[in-house]
Amino acid sequence: MGHRAVFSLLALAFTARAQSFADTKTAEAQSASNAARPVLTVEMRGDIAMARKDYRQAVELYKSITPATHISHNKTGIAYHQMTEMDNAARYYQRAVKAKRDYAEALNNLGAVYYAQKSYRKAVGQYSRALKHAPKSASIYSNLGTAWFARKNYQKASESYAKALELDPEVFEHRSTNGVMLQERSVAERAKFHYYLAKTYAKAGMNERALQYMRRALEEGFKEKKKFVEEPEFAGLQKLTEFQELLTLNPRVL
Repeated sequence: MGHRAVFSLLALAFTARAQSFADTKTAEAQSASNAARPVLTVEMRGDIAMARKDYRQAVELYKSITPATHISHNKTGIAYHQMTEMDNAARYYQRAVKAKRDYAEALNNLGAVYYAQKSYRKAVGQYSRALKHAPKSASIYSNLGTAWFARKNYQKASESYAKALELDPEVFEHRSTNGVMLQERSVAERAKFHYYLAKTYAKAGMNERALQYMRRALEEGFKEKKKFVEEPEFAGLQKLTEFQELLTLNPRVL
């Protein structure tokens, strides 16, 4: 065999070996990519459906989790809650609590059902029960305050709001409804509600937020402007220019 033929055979062998090496590396890379890609569980798919606000699909996915857990029951309840199917929501929150007696999230969410149904006394009791298992939950204290507010017990509402703010300075700014614990935001008397939040922030020395909620209260028709001057919580704001400007706002007629 001539030198040229030998060289050709060696070249072919080298090319084949290089191709085999490349194929192996490609397969390894693909395998690594597949390994790095997370496998979506049924619960994850349910969470994605919730984020997309496809609550009916989320219900079906959460209900298909086996074995069912206190967490899956609670998430099923939240999906029903978002569809305002309160009886179904309550049923699944109760299942969650039955599965885990100290599950504060489901206890809180059951309180949110009572609140939505205007059973404010039961809501207060349920939130108080939840706090026994989660005494440092700002969200539950916020909910308890709102339930007391609905019962027109403004003193206890203020105390609950102050505790919530102490635990989490951002508690009243949270807007997300995702997760495992619902935070109530609906109140009938918006102007008065914002007045009490302004008072809570002022007492905590959070002047910027206090002024923000003071403005909201006035713009929504809060008529008792003298309270901003008379209440001791607002004493530290009274020399501020913005505070004086806000007092000139004329509440709209409701």
